[in-house]
Formats: sequence, structure tokens, C-alpha cells
Amino acid sequence: QVALVESGGGLVQPGGSLRLSCAISGDTFGAYGMGWFRQAPGKERELVAVISRNGENTYYSDSVKGRFTISKDNVKNSLLLQMNSLKPEDTAVYYCAARRSLTTTGYVTRAGDYNYWGQGTQVTVSS
Repeated sequence: QVALVESGGGLVQPGGSLRLSCAISGDTFGAYGMGWFRQAPGKERELVAVISRNGENTYYSDSVKGRFTISKDNVKNSLLLQMNSLKPEDTAVYYCAARRSLTTTGYVTRAGDYNYWGQGTQVTVSS
């Protein structure tokens, strides 16, 4: 059974940094394209960043571009989201997502195309 395990959320002041991590259990990490999505109270789940199966191709939402970095290490079985220059509007529950991919270099940006989801980790940006 495939499961995604996230860690790294918390409370940080505006301008600060946090790093989220996600691992897959129950299957081969390198077989999955992955991404991070977030959902704030009263809002729909939205894309943060996605990455191809081989970790070489990425896509970011305009709201986080230049501040967040997604990376994937298929040897260490680790998906990371480095978040810098955090803003109060980044406050949300962040979800790791994965989908088994036949292509190594492509990625998808729709939440509905992802088959597996983590439990979510809270990120709060506040002074």
C-alpha cells in the first residue's frame, strides 16, 4: 500500500524560511512524478510546485516563483520544498502528492491527476 509521509511544517515569522519533506512508502520513489499543493481556510486547494519523475523539470505557481524551490532525490527517497521569504498569505495546510508516471521528464499541474496524497502539514506565517 502506497503512503506519503510529510514533515517540516510549523510557525514562522514573515520573511522566514521552512523546509517541507515527503517520502513514499510501499513503492519505488523514482517511479513517481510529485508535487506540493496547499489549502488555506475557506479556499480551494491550489498548486504550489510540481516536479517530474526524474527531478529535472519543475513548475511553480506565480505566487511562489522565486521564493520556493522543489527538489526530488530518487536515491534518498525524498521530496523537498524549500520555502524562503515566507509571507502571511502562504499560511495553509501543505499537501504532498504523487502519481505514477510513464514519462521521466513530464509533469502535471492538476490536483485531480494525482493519485496519492499525504496527510498535510500546517504552515503558519505570522508575527
